[in-house]
Amino acid sequence: MTTPRHADLLLRGGTVVTPGGAERIDVACSGGRIVALGDLAGSWSAGTVLDACGLHVLPGAIDSQVHFREPGLVHKENLEAGTRGAVLGGVTAVFEMPNTQPLTLSAADLQAKLDAARGRAWCDHAFYIGGSAVNAEQLAALENLPGCAGVKVFMGSSFGDLLADEDEVLRRILRHGRRRLAVHAEDEARLRERKALVEACGDVRQHPEWRDVESALRATRRILALAAEAGRRLHVLHVSTAEEMAFLAGHRHRVTVEVTPHHLSLSAPDCYERLGSLAQMNPPVRSQRHQDALWQAIRDGVVDVVGSDHAPHTLQEKARPYPQSPSGMTGVQTLLPLMLDHLHAGRLSLQRLVDLTSAGPARIFGIAGKGRIAVGHDADFSIVDLKARRTIRNEWIASVSGWTPYDGLAVTGWPIHTVVRGCCVVRDEALAGPPMGRPIAFLDSSPAQGAPHD
Repeated sequence: MTTPRHADLLLRGGTVVTPGGAERIDVACSGGRIVALGDLAGSWSAGTVLDACGLHVLPGAIDSQVHFREPGLVHKENLEAGTRGAVLGGVTAVFEMPNTQPLTLSAADLQAKLDAARGRAWCDHAFYIGGSAVNAEQLAALENLPGCAGVKVFMGSSFGDLLADEDEVLRRILRHGRRRLAVHAEDEARLRERKALVEACGDVRQHPEWRDVESALRATRRILALAAEAGRRLHVLHVSTAEEMAFLAGHRHRVTVEVTPHHLSLSAPDCYERLGSLAQMNPPVRSQRHQDALWQAIRDGVVDVVGSDHAPHTLQEKARPYPQSPSGMTGVQTLLPLMLDHLHAGRLSLQRLVDLTSAGPARIFGIAGKGRIAVGHDADFSIVDLKARRTIRNEWIASVSGWTPYDGLAVTGWPIHTVVRGCCVVRDEALAGPPMGRPIAFLDSSPAQGAPHD
């Protein structure tokens, strides 16, 4: 009789979503990686056995746009609470944005974030460097530092050295580096011109009128033209308009596209009438016409990624009179529950959901060893119950800010267990710690210290 092989973790009886489809198989994991798939009964034992019967085992969700506010703004959010919310919501890896205080513009800034995450982050993580006039010539080196997710450019809706709204600055940024450049595309000059429209009325329902379709489309057209000059690939974040989607569909050779759960789930004017400034985001939540176009772009294959744009502010800050109220909401913890609910409603298939939340981010950003369930890949899993009914509540939200615009929303589909590199950090919807997050490794850069891929 053959002696069973031993694994660290064995997932038994779940419906496992692999690149080949969904099938009921077992998964054995050792050393943080997947080592076997199939009917493993009798041939494998494990230190930990997780019963996944009745559940779907998805590749770990990757949220490639979060703002965890550390350093400098920790009264809103921090790395521990943000990543804790991530794993409670089934997210196993995140990319964090550079608009902290200080801004993330240098190697020292990046290292400070990596140091702050060590021993505190519940999921794997990487940090963006901000593309700026002050560091443009250093970006080719900075983007390849261990733990760097790439370069993020704010064409609008930012401040100080992080705002890159002039064509010559953008050209300098685009000339230095080769990784895919992530862009917040709103035209700063037009936003400044139009701000008087909302300052006079103080009505948050006018937010989509201030930051109108033309503000987004003009910036998107500009950055695509400049990227074509430089021969550079782009990733356009939180696309919110039908017009942008139609334009981007014709430039798939150069650009990848992100949409957010809030643009897919909320629409104006209803969201502003119900939620006030809690629904205030940049770019704005727009009318149903635009939401319908985003869903059509998902069906047409134009959209590559769903990212949360988790960007918390306190309730006290959000209660300021508009437009002094800041734009932003929590989102990392609700990304997967919302998308599972959309799956239940028939708006997308299970394979498309996996591509948008796991395989897509891994593919377009060149993440090493993540994004699919396959032997040799990281043992990252979002294990979900597609039939579970839950109601999202503020009390469930781990963020320091402590609220969600979806408070009271009933959804179908819920994360039950979360596994990060073979460690079950959430079991039966409860933290099973301790924090095990490490820097993400990329195929286009050097491996981060302590990362699982050397």
